[in-house]
Amino acid sequence: MKSNNLKLVFERQIWHYLFLVVLLAMLLFISKTDNFFKGEWLGISTTGWLVVSILVSIMHQFYVWFVWRTQLHLSLITRTFGEEGFRYYGIGFYLFFLTRFVSLSALAISNSWSFESNQTILNLIALIITFPFLYTMYSVRKYFGITRALGIDHFDEAYGKKPFVTEGIYKYTSNSMYTFGLLFMWIPGLLLASKASLAVALFSQLYIWVHYYTLEKPDIKRIYK
Repeated sequence: MKSNNLKLVFERQIWHYLFLVVLLAMLLFISKTDNFFKGEWLGISTTGWLVVSILVSIMHQFYVWFVWRTQLHLSLITRTFGEEGFRYYGIGFYLFFLTRFVSLSALAISNSWSFESNQTILNLIALIITFPFLYTMYSVRKYFGITRALGIDHFDEAYGKKPFVTEGIYKYTSNSMYTFGLLFMWIPGLLLASKASLAVALFSQLYIWVHYYTLEKPDIKRIYK
């Protein structure tokens, strides 16, 4: 599985960069609407929280790309950190994950009540999307495994012989993490009617599919033959 080919580290990444530019242009277009930059929290403007939220999202996905690809093709992480490499990567992943949610929540607080809509409807939507998100997390823990969700198959060649999971939510979609895994990102913006937070949630929901098509999908084909 290890190819020792530096070029493969950047496989499909030109598409990643192009789609990222498109998504950032989409955010710029949405930002021209009323009340998008309204408010502040903890002395930091909505613009400040917005920039942090976007940067953390981008850094998170670049972090996963770097670790997955350099480990898959160059064994860089395990050659550098040994058997602890995957654990160190996992700690970094969860720190990014937590920071994304915290910064997005801060953005929602800063920009609260900027989205004019029936709050009861927004609360109902937040409640509805919570169920598929929770079922996805349950299925990942029970059937798929947390380590596999983090990308252990990039570290351990034995996973290339394991079958794909078809239980729980995976019975209905093999891409459940991409379809439902980031739904929680919408909740702060919905509960606080924040236009900027909802825009970043949309950005994240679309950007994770860029991750799938430019990183995980080609890696799956290579790992699982």
